[in-house]
Amino acid sequence: MADLSSPEYLEETPSTYNKMWEDAQKDLDIQLQKEREEFLQPENDHEKVFKMLTTSYIKYMQIFRSLEMAHDQLVHQQKRAVIQQVLDGVMGRILEIKKEMVELENSEFHYVDNILVDLKLLPEVLEVPIPRYFIKERLEVLQQREKMLDQILLNAGLQIQEPAETMTTEEAARLIQVAERARQGRCRAALMKKLYLEDKRQNQTEPQVETGPSPDDAATCIQKVWRGYNQRQKTQKMREEEMIFLGMTLPPHLAATSDSQMHARQVNTRKSEVQERHEEVPIKDKLREMEGLHMKETLQDQIGQCFIESRHIVGRFPDYPTEKAGGSKALFTDKTPEEILAELAEKKMMELQKKAQKGKNEARKEKPKEKPSQKPGKQIEEEGWKMAPSNFLSIMEEGNRQYKVFWQNREKGWDFHQDHDPELIKAEKREEVEEEIRVQVDELMQQKLTNLKLIVDGEKSRKQKKGKKSEKEKKTATKKKINEMEEDLTPDRTIDSLYEELVENGLVIKAQTVNLSDYVGEYSYLGSTLRQIDIEPVPSLADVRQLIALYGILPLGSQIVHEKAPLVKALLLAGPAGVGKKMLVHAICTETGANLFNLSASNIAGKYPGKTGLQMMLHMVLKVARQLQPSVLWIGETEKVFSKGARMAEEEANPGRLAKILPKFLKVLKAQDRVLLVGTTNRPFDANLKPFCDTYKKIILIPRPDYSSRFVLWKHIILQNGGTITNLLDISSLAKVSDGFTQGHIVQAVQAVLSELRLLQMTRKPLRTEEFVTSLATQDPVYKEEEETFKAWYDKTPLGKARIRALAGDKKPGKGKKSAKKGKK
Repeated sequence: MADLSSPEYLEETPSTYNKMWEDAQKDLDIQLQKEREEFLQPENDHEKVFKMLTTSYIKYMQIFRSLEMAHDQLVHQQKRAVIQQVLDGVMGRILEIKKEMVELENSEFHYVDNILVDLKLLPEVLEVPIPRYFIKERLEVLQQREKMLDQILLNAGLQIQEPAETMTTEEAARLIQVAERARQGRCRAALMKKLYLEDKRQNQTEPQVETGPSPDDAATCIQKVWRGYNQRQKTQKMREEEMIFLGMTLPPHLAATSDSQMHARQVNTRKSEVQERHEEVPIKDKLREMEGLHMKETLQDQIGQCFIESRHIVGRFPDYPTEKAGGSKALFTDKTPEEILAELAEKKMMELQKKAQKGKNEARKEKPKEKPSQKPGKQIEEEGWKMAPSNFLSIMEEGNRQYKVFWQNREKGWDFHQDHDPELIKAEKREEVEEEIRVQVDELMQQKLTNLKLIVDGEKSRKQKKGKKSEKEKKTATKKKINEMEEDLTPDRTIDSLYEELVENGLVIKAQTVNLSDYVGEYSYLGSTLRQIDIEPVPSLADVRQLIALYGILPLGSQIVHEKAPLVKALLLAGPAGVGKKMLVHAICTETGANLFNLSASNIAGKYPGKTGLQMMLHMVLKVARQLQPSVLWIGETEKVFSKGARMAEEEANPGRLAKILPKFLKVLKAQDRVLLVGTTNRPFDANLKPFCDTYKKIILIPRPDYSSRFVLWKHIILQNGGTITNLLDISSLAKVSDGFTQGHIVQAVQAVLSELRLLQMTRKPLRTEEFVTSLATQDPVYKEEEETFKAWYDKTPLGKARIRALAGDKKPGKGKKSAKKGKK
């Protein structure tokens, strides 16, 4: 086997992923050109617009998958940096297109199987890939945080300590007893074997009387049994060969883990080690040592020359620009001092004109007019649909430009060791070094300027006045800081102490290690066909998985995407019990490395009582969640927070005390705060609809699995619990019989059948369909009435109402309200 760290190996492996990156950049270039041509023109045809958006969504998803694979597998750090920039831009653009699709169809779920057929693509193209750098780049931090969480839970007695190497006296005695009983059993077995052999020898020496059938009859019977067994084995083998030939099952050499797969795993492990090794490049320090002194002297000479020229032309030294104005950068303009003075005079005139214009506008506002308000709406209707401006096109174009300039036509011979290119790093780090040196030079030259003014111009009084102004500015700044400190309820406490307190009170919990791919479900292949005949299809579990990745995982994983993409602060997962809502919450935390805060009503009951206590709790949660972002705030059974009437038993816990403060809590969250509020409920119809929907802008209704999802689920869960699928186990029949049951019901049925004893018997007694049907029959399914209740509730949400109005062809909000009132009656 070749050495994974050898240059020869590193030279061979990147060729595939370099080609993948090159193809992805070409596709991105074509897609950007199409966007400039198609999306800038208004369009009135609804179907054409949806097809354009869907096609762009699919193309970007393909580019996203290729870029993510290349970014994860390439070793070269500079290439990975360029790819990551484009990758973040593509992720954000996908979210922007998704928002346009939702607003166009008034639905979170879209069925594009007809478009996939036209493009000759499989439904797997729509699966949202999760970038692996979300976890890889923060792996050490996450491991340290997990150790700290385990230690806090252990000290608080909330987690059982792992068994130590030294055992207790009771455990030692129990182990000795087990060993002694095993020894006695072996001795007894040897004695019984000895007695058996003695009896056998005695029977052989004594004369035997022939009884029973003759040896010929016995041989014939044995031949019949053997031939029947042999023929059954041949028939089973022929059936398996036929299934392999038809493509229904995999051949044995493909089903088992091959040596190449093991080698690939070792390669991926070694690549991650090489990537970490290449991350730190000490070029910045070398630049500071080699060129820092020359940069400093050059800047001082330029700033001094600017002072002399300004005094020669204007008659006095200029005022030194502040840090907000850019410092010495503001001095180095292409304009002469005369042009700068003229611009200052023009600015003063413009300010005077603006003040006069404001007075006229205020006088006009006192007489409002109704007619002009109707004209813009008509113009928008006439213009048709037009794509909203994007925050990510410039990012993708910049990344595309960098690829064309630096990497597209670059020779591959220099990249033998997959090491960094020092010239490119110098160009990037030189700007950082210049900025650091500029700050130091600004301090020196500002002091030099004040000394020149005192000595040459004698501007002592001006300096004093400016000093008074600066003191006033300092006073206002300190007042602002004091106000901020008053708002901060825990100014003297560290983040570690707050985190420890939240863990001890059970508000910060340990997320289960669950990947989003573990949420198994198939696509709905008849969605567009059903919509053509005016039947609203039931969303599939694959659609739910996509929405979780788009609204939860991608924004939390990338800071740029969260800041510039359409902001989602709160997400509601509603559906019957057992459809995997909690599992999806843990999957979001696992895929992004987010902290999990449990703010469920049952969990916060009795903790931080009173209004001030609640404010303190939310302040601590928000402070820790911001500092240790990304973070997920989970509210289980969130309908109790917004319930129509609290029961007498629940009045002491007061679950509704969060209802009033949650909207204010969400307003405090900004785009740079990677904090997501996730609510789960299996009875959303028990909550007040208006405050419920005002808090949770994004609502995902999770249905029970359909036939295709149940078929995949049965296979996955049986194999996951150690079972073996044979021809005696009819998965298709199980999928049909389990109609109406959720994933939780299927898991319980499989776990009830596959006990330890049953797993030991599996080699001689294969699994049968009847075993799982019997276990499933003991559970209650999701009845049709409950499904209709969920659908009726979702139709009352803002997006559900908009969908109904769109289907009815009525865009007036008044009639929509009447229909809703009739539904309530």
